[in-house]
Amino acid sequence: MAITKAPLFTSRRAEAEPSAAAEGTSVALDLRGVQKTYDTPGRPQVEAIRHLDFSIRRGELVCVVGPSGAGKTTLLRSIAGLLDLTGGEVVLDGNVVTGPPEGMAVVFQEYGRSLFPWMTVRQNVELPLKEKGLDKATRREKVNRALEEVGLTEAAEQHPWQLSGGMQQRVAIARAVAYEPSVLLMDEPFAAVDAQTRAELEDLVRSLWKHLGVTVLFVTHDIDEAVYLGERVIVLSNRPTVLMEDVDVDLPAERDQLTTRSLARFGELRGHVYSLIQRAKRGDRPDAPLPASKGE
Repeated sequence: MAITKAPLFTSRRAEAEPSAAAEGTSVALDLRGVQKTYDTPGRPQVEAIRHLDFSIRRGELVCVVGPSGAGKTTLLRSIAGLLDLTGGEVVLDGNVVTGPPEGMAVVFQEYGRSLFPWMTVRQNVELPLKEKGLDKATRREKVNRALEEVGLTEAAEQHPWQLSGGMQQRVAIARAVAYEPSVLLMDEPFAAVDAQTRAELEDLVRSLWKHLGVTVLFVTHDIDEAVYLGERVIVLSNRPTVLMEDVDVDLPAERDQLTTRSLARFGELRGHVYSLIQRAKRGDRPDAPLPASKGE
């Protein structure tokens, strides 16, 4: 009798599972044929994203990686409603995104630029809640809770310029947490901090994600970070961007920097994602054919 070995790596595409979109209320974020092309007068047209389809279930933490210039930030800004799509649609909690949606918060890499230096930490965290129209008592309660979550209670009355880079990024995370989004987008948020601080912030994200139950889409150029943080890793091709593979990360739910990164499975997953990115850099495309676009 022949023995069939289970595949070493599994992906949503390879398993041909029903898409998360088919599960209705379990879907937090759904990308349907997303395309983005830049048209600049007097310059050649740039096709940044050719076609992207993927869904994120409520409460998932999903990481996105790809070669430099693969359009990761363009993708995130498109999802956040900061860029108009050329084709397809982004659906958040069942509603098509046509501009920055209320149920979404973004943490950017340039934390220094996103914080107002003349405001205290508390005032920076509180600002989006004022714009949301919440009363003073509610704002104070939410800010206090968010600062406690990120370990910045004692820094509430300080200004961002008085804090280290890692603490400033915690302020940016606290501001997003206080807003209580259904989906949190993070755009390479730890790229500008040192390795030790980065590890601490990675564990903070895992802790907040588990404790608060928020859905997280985390964009990074760091393969190890993606495998350590995510339940899935979405690997993008080089431009024009398509989905190379949606990799399931079957690591233990409880993770720590030393034990998890020492696991043989961590190394296998890291190697697999690395090989996909090297293929993408060479210009390889995914095996599965893309669906025909409208009008073809």
